[in-house]
Amino acid sequence: MRILLHAGLMLATALGLAACDNSPKSKQEPAKSEAKAPAASGGTIKIAVAGPLTGSSAAFGSQLKNGADQAIADINEAGGILGHKIEMILGDDVGDPKQGVSIANKFAGEGAKFVVGHFNSGVSIPSSDVYAENGMLQITPASTNPTFTERNMWNVFRTCGRDDQQGTVAGNYIADNLKDKKIAVVHDKTTYGKGLADETKKAMNAKGVTEVLYEGINTGEKDFSALISKIKESGADVVYWGGLHTEGGLILRQMRDAGVMATMMGADGIATDEFAAVAGPGAEGTLMTFAPDPQKRPEAKSVIDKFAQRNFKPEAYTLYSYAAVQIIKQAAEKAGALDAKKVAEVMHSGHAFKTVIGDLSYDKKGDITRLDYTMYTWKKQPDGKITYIQNE
Repeated sequence: MRILLHAGLMLATALGLAACDNSPKSKQEPAKSEAKAPAASGGTIKIAVAGPLTGSSAAFGSQLKNGADQAIADINEAGGILGHKIEMILGDDVGDPKQGVSIANKFAGEGAKFVVGHFNSGVSIPSSDVYAENGMLQITPASTNPTFTERNMWNVFRTCGRDDQQGTVAGNYIADNLKDKKIAVVHDKTTYGKGLADETKKAMNAKGVTEVLYEGINTGEKDFSALISKIKESGADVVYWGGLHTEGGLILRQMRDAGVMATMMGADGIATDEFAAVAGPGAEGTLMTFAPDPQKRPEAKSVIDKFAQRNFKPEAYTLYSYAAVQIIKQAAEKAGALDAKKVAEVMHSGHAFKTVIGDLSYDKKGDITRLDYTMYTWKKQPDGKITYIQNE
């Protein structure tokens, strides 16, 4: 699930350098890589949670915040981690790489050694450099771009899958089920959106399906009449969308207004009911790749009941964020320490963690070892609401 300006990857290196210069613990005064556990039982361990709490992606930031908050409350009620209660620190990165690096430095200065976040891949990638330099372990519930875990870093993990996996599922579905249709591929030029679109394109091309249109738009745009004219001229029956629910919903609404009835296919970036709110009735029939619905897992029932009491639907990445905190607790207890590097060693060992989204284990890169994507269709429910339902 994770995503930002196309320049996110290009910014990663530059921002990483900036992070070193601006970090509270600079290269001239190296950060200690080992976290010190509180001296006595009853102390606290700080876990930072970061995501877009405001702005166009705030729905996803809310998922990360609420998931981590509930997990921390539950763990604290059960005694904490190794006898230490968890203190949560929040950071709003507004979905921007520079703000993400600023938040990362703030977390380092406040003594956090574990981070749940960020949402956008284009934010997680540069922020992870700050975390690595300051001896901090990062688990993202939603950043799906492969680059995040392909840099041989000790401190990066995710509870979600990768875009090359998700794109393969989408591309194969198109080739196997929609091969007689004309396919347009559209993306938002971000690290997440373009990367996902390109992986989908690669997979369907490998099976002999060639797109009739390949276009990029800019995030924040609201008038897509030029794009829709191209889609209409191409005769596309299916529009694959690599991007988030905000622009995706507007594109679909404006397609329908223009009489273009092509089916949209999206990915985890539209996995929020706000997509249907933006798209309107045209959302019905939209296809979407996402992980098997964790809300249906028996191990999640008690947690889902708690969210129901809070009147919050734990959709999309909420339970992935909850699972990230569970993994930090279990890995720390397995390591017998709150040292971030020792916790990372346990996570890299292949040890299986029991979480609300099922059993998870990690490879040496920090990726989960299971293939975690399937197909959904947006359907109207008896109450008239349109939402995403996992295909049988």
